Amino acid sequence: MSHHSNLIRQKIEQAASILQELDIDLWLTFCRESACVPDPVTDLIVGNGACWLSGFFIARNGDTTVLVGEADAADYEISELYRNVHTYSTDVGLKLLDIVNGYKPRSIALNFSASNYTADGLSHGLFLQIQDALAGTPYADSLISSENIVAKVRGRKTSEELDRIRTAAEMAAICWENALPQIETGMTEIRIASIFQEIIHDLGAIPSFATIVNAGSKTKPGHSSPTTAILEPGDLLHVDFGVRYAGYCSDIQRLAYFKHAHEIHAPAPLIRAFTTVRTILDEAIPLYRPGAIGHEIDSLARRRLTAAGYPEFNHGLGHQLGQAVHDGGAIVGPLWPRYGNLGTIPLEEHNVFTAEFGITLEGIGHVSLEEDIVVTPAGGSVLCTPQKVLVIR
Repeated sequence: MSHHSNLIRQKIEQAASILQELDIDLWLTFCRESACVPDPVTDLIVGNGACWLSGFFIARNGDTTVLVGEADAADYEISELYRNVHTYSTDVGLKLLDIVNGYKPRSIALNFSASNYTADGLSHGLFLQIQDALAGTPYADSLISSENIVAKVRGRKTSEELDRIRTAAEMAAICWENALPQIETGMTEIRIASIFQEIIHDLGAIPSFATIVNAGSKTKPGHSSPTTAILEPGDLLHVDFGVRYAGYCSDIQRLAYFKHAHEIHAPAPLIRAFTTVRTILDEAIPLYRPGAIGHEIDSLARRRLTAAGYPEFNHGLGHQLGQAVHDGGAIVGPLWPRYGNLGTIPLEEHNVFTAEFGITLEGIGHVSLEEDIVVTPAGGSVLCTPQKVLVIR
């Protein structure tokens, strides 16, 4: 069995135990044409794609069933990831109802959610098809959201998942150390980003997202592409980047100040801002413990920041990492409508989060750091060498 298949099997078994924990009888992932409209959970618990309408059933007793079109069945029969392989030719609805009847569930969890995008892969059209297949049966009124299942399956990292994320984080740290000697004033943001691309490729990995580069305050921080803006003396270089290794992601931010020829030290406002960011992160990271509530950690960071005389940041302090850079489920973030209930979900052991925020200084740049952290009973454990000191070039 391949490492990939073994990991999927572990996640399927984990899902069954989570169903028992949540007192949910059946989890159904229903999808089609996965190359065009993949459900976010397919890489986690399915493995193979599907062209025809397909259903993946995980029951609380550990039994599993896949329902696929005849043309898609071979890969599932070979992989043996699902115990029962059922096929159909013309009408998926009849077969789907037969399988549901076999499980006789009190509740059927489907992948829809108002808050957790990784649990919202079921399209409205497919939801209507499920309703049609179950119409006139007791199961029609038993449909619930799978958001709590998905959050736990994605969030509770296995030892193999943690190893992959840790390796991705360590690669990112190596990338930063290898890139620094190559970066010079006179380079564009685009050129600097290409240095990171080349090093990540040389490490045998790929970027987990398009590298973000800010040369001083010429460009706005955020999810923006590198530009032709040139790194000049007096600029703070801010780089937000990550590595995808064996299907799992890292995401860190690093800083370097390129001083003027006449400067001996970095400007005092920059030193103060860097120290503020680093100190607040060092206070917040130990709070990443099982049972901690994300919005409470986020609130502490905001209070410390505003008490130091700086404005609040406009995002959550931390998001989960995994197969996606923003891996869904609980966040370390505020109780804003855009985050729904995600900031109220308790953190769990082996969740992996970021801790990140910044202070923008006009004429200097964006003073932002980001670390990758695994939740442990002793507090957050950083997965790669953190930036404790401002690099000055």
